Amino acid sequence: MSLATQAPLAVLGATPTFAEAQHVGRPNLGDRPRFLERVNGLFDRHWLTNDGPLVREFEERIAALTGVRHCVAMCNATVALEIAIRALDLRGEVIVPAYTFVATAHALQWQEITPVFADIDPATHNLDPGAVERLVTPRTTGIIGVHVWGRPCDTDAIEAIGRRRGLRVMYDAAHAFGCSRGGRMIGGFGACEVFSFHATKFINSFEGGAVMTDDDTLAEKMRLMRNFGFAGYDRVIYVGTNGKLTEICAAMGLTSLEAADGIVALNRRNYEAYRANLRGLPGLTLLSYSPGDLPNYHYIVVEVDPDAAALSRDELTAVLQAENVLARKYFWPGCHEMEPYRSLFPNANLLLPQTIRVAARVMLLPNGQQTSPGDIAVICGIIRSALAQPTAVKTALQTRV
Repeated sequence: MSLATQAPLAVLGATPTFAEAQHVGRPNLGDRPRFLERVNGLFDRHWLTNDGPLVREFEERIAALTGVRHCVAMCNATVALEIAIRALDLRGEVIVPAYTFVATAHALQWQEITPVFADIDPATHNLDPGAVERLVTPRTTGIIGVHVWGRPCDTDAIEAIGRRRGLRVMYDAAHAFGCSRGGRMIGGFGACEVFSFHATKFINSFEGGAVMTDDDTLAEKMRLMRNFGFAGYDRVIYVGTNGKLTEICAAMGLTSLEAADGIVALNRRNYEAYRANLRGLPGLTLLSYSPGDLPNYHYIVVEVDPDAAALSRDELTAVLQAENVLARKYFWPGCHEMEPYRSLFPNANLLLPQTIRVAARVMLLPNGQQTSPGDIAVICGIIRSALAQPTAVKTALQTRV
């Protein structure tokens, strides 16, 4: 389809293309009979939570896949972040990107630790080590890098800063399960890394998360903390909370793991379909991956350059949403513009020019098991049609407002 093609658009009065909403992050599902077989087993055992056999098997499988000694499964990744932060004894100030899901910052603020927002590298969307270095103060105790879109941070540079300045380094790897950096699987970098197994992630356990570490002492400390500090019956030796993963969630996680190779293959097929269908559109760039790294292709990330594209990111998003294609603006507007951080740090934007620039340009498109190559061709056709008639689209959108 050429750029000149002008298919009917819902913003111009046509019927929406999709009767059913096309979502970003609709859950991927494993084999139903295998999942139900596991559910029947947990019913037979009458063991629903408290470090059951499915949770332990899930932990063992994750540890083996990543080549990391310990996997400490949790009820969700936010609690996993909070427990890891506390287990590392972080306090004072911790440097994080503003270009991340707000849970990264909340996990610090919840514990009265100040998140200090560092800018990103616009080429990778990950923490800029130079920006991190400039923000270290006597109150800084740690750095949390985020592997955005599953593309790994510059772990060498970040960890070198940590060693030189005496800071603990950990990573939010919510996007990065199944990904690698330089031939090494994500999970084993820094003092620890946190995976998310939320329903919208590449591999899901309904809700769930895990902390990965090769540090025996840290792993034992986190196992205590996720179970109220209990070390055996009636013996509490540490302050803790309830961060345990349930057996039903582990059943889903194990079933998802068995489907992982197929999901990656499907994600890659869809990624290549988007790349082919978006090729040649001025101002639109599909996220690319480093040849030496292993991605999971879970996120279809498009940057819209407002100086080169006929429509802005926000305008294209509005066009797609009118067609029931629920494109998303990530991570808009950045953690620094969300409360309480906007009130606490009103001038943070002065140090975040690349974060602001990227957050205004990025658009996520549907992917996963529910998205077919045919759907992708239609979605990209909508984009092409909108770009071919920008004046009419802009006028219609202004009228809608």
